[in-house]
Amino acid sequence: MTDSAPPAPAHVGVLGGGRMGAGIAHAFLLAGSQVTVVERDTDAADAAAARVLESVDASIARGTALESVEEYRERLTTGTDAALFAPCTLVVEAVPEDLTLKVDALRRVEAQIAPEAAIASNTSSISIDELAAVLDRPSRFLGMHFFNPVPASTLVEIVRGASTTLPLVDAARGWVAALGKTPIVVADAPGFASSRLGVAIGLEAIRMLEEGVASAEDIDAAMTLGYKHPVGPLRLTDIVGLDVRLGISEYLAAHLDARFEPPALLRRLVAEGNLGRKSGRGFYEWDAS
Repeated sequence: MTDSAPPAPAHVGVLGGGRMGAGIAHAFLLAGSQVTVVERDTDAADAAAARVLESVDASIARGTALESVEEYRERLTTGTDAALFAPCTLVVEAVPEDLTLKVDALRRVEAQIAPEAAIASNTSSISIDELAAVLDRPSRFLGMHFFNPVPASTLVEIVRGASTTLPLVDAARGWVAALGKTPIVVADAPGFASSRLGVAIGLEAIRMLEEGVASAEDIDAAMTLGYKHPVGPLRLTDIVGLDVRLGISEYLAAHLDARFEPPALLRRLVAEGNLGRKSGRGFYEWDAS
C-alpha cells in the first residue's frame, strides 16, 4: 500500500481458499487487513492456510512484503464456519464458477455479517444482478473480479450491479488501490469486459489449433510477439484451466450468441481430464507437482 492510497478494510473475509481465494487473502494481508478464510472442511481450511502463507513467504523473499511471516500469520484466521465472518467489513466470495454454489455461498455469508458490511463476488462471468437477486441487501453487493495469479496481477474488475450503490463502488475503488492494483468499473453484462474479450480471443485460438492453422506455440507467439500480450491465449487457457474457460464459454454462449460456443477440441480435452497447468497437461505439458 502506498502512502497516498486509502486504507484496506480492517477485516476481510474470503469464502473459498483455493488458488484464487488464497491469492485474494494474500493481497489483503499484505495491505494490512485482518483476513479470515472459510472453507468447506478442516482439511481444506488447513490447506488454504498453507497456501496463503506459502504465497506470503514468496513475497517476503522477493522483497514485496514488509512484515515477517509470523506477523502475517497472526492476522490470518481459517476455519469452516461462516459465523467467523461476523466482524468483517468486506467478504469476498471465491468459490468455483457455478451459479448454484455461488448462490448458496452468498446466502450463507449475508446471514452472518452486519447489515452495513459489503459482499463481493469474484465471479468472472456470472451476472451480478442474477446473484444479487438472492440477497436481502443487494445494494451492499458487487463484483470484484481478481486475476490469476492474484499476487502478480495489477487489475481488479469492479462490476456494478443495478442495485449497487455508488458509495460502495467508490469504496471498492479505494480497496483496490490499497492493494496496489488498478480498478476498472464495468456495468453488469455477460462476461463483463475482461472475460468477454479474453474468452473471445482464447476460443478463436483454439479453433485455429483445431483447424490446423498453426501450432499452439506459433499461435501464442503471434500474440506475444505481434501484439505484445504477456502470455499467449492457449498458454493462458492452460493457466486459467480449460474447465474454467469451458464453463465461461458455455455461459456466454447461452447469454449472448453462438460466437462463444465452445470448440469441440476444448470439450474433448476437458472430458479427457486435460485441464491445463493444474492437471499437468492441456495445450502444453506442465509440471503438475
